Amino acid sequence: MKYNFWIAAFIIFGYFSSTAQHKNSTDFVPKGYVIFDKSFGDLNKDGQEDCILIIKGTNKDNIVINRFDEKVDRNRRGIIILFKTQESYQLVTMNYNCFFSENEDGGVYFPPELLVKVERGNLIIHYAHGRYGFWRYTFRYQDANFKLIGYDESSGGIVISKELSINFLTKKKLIRENTNENAVGGDEVFKETWSKIAINELILLSEIKDFEEFRIPY
Repeated sequence: MKYNFWIAAFIIFGYFSSTAQHKNSTDFVPKGYVIFDKSFGDLNKDGQEDCILIIKGTNKDNIVINRFDEKVDRNRRGIIILFKTQESYQLVTMNYNCFFSENEDGGVYFPPELLVKVERGNLIIHYAHGRYGFWRYTFRYQDANFKLIGYDESSGGIVISKELSINFLTKKKLIRENTNENAVGGDEVFKETWSKIAINELILLSEIKDFEEFRIPY
């Protein structure tokens, strides 16, 4: 009986959490967090401007002195996605601590810059890393979840040495390697290699504990 009670409680709690609605997007920010960034775009193709909140923790224990004797805020960041209804917002998914802080130690270079945006109805999580290139994740809303459908990365800044692109819907991977050792940028000559990947289920945005430790299955 106790076992059935907790199952029922979990289902009820999950239902109300996933269908919570508020007029203001700020009402979805949990205690102990603040809004770090906010962006908009239609993510479910209903013509409404949905809202993406990037939130950041406020734990004072994570404000530390870095190797340059500067006080920096190392609280992690997270994401909340809200669908716009007629006069309110509805919670779709959240992942409160999946991104590192903007003040991470980049070693000999600055840390990757996190950019979150909407492109062609898809959610794009993009890490820009200057001369080291970039990597980005493409999520699509389907089956009531945001699922990872694509991954892209590029090595190099002005001169690209290698590119990788994975389509999790078609289960295909493309590797492009620059064969022009004298390239100065824009004149790369790429060798393309296609292969198949083995993946049974698409990964959910809510399941990724932290992106810096997340490894793409390919």
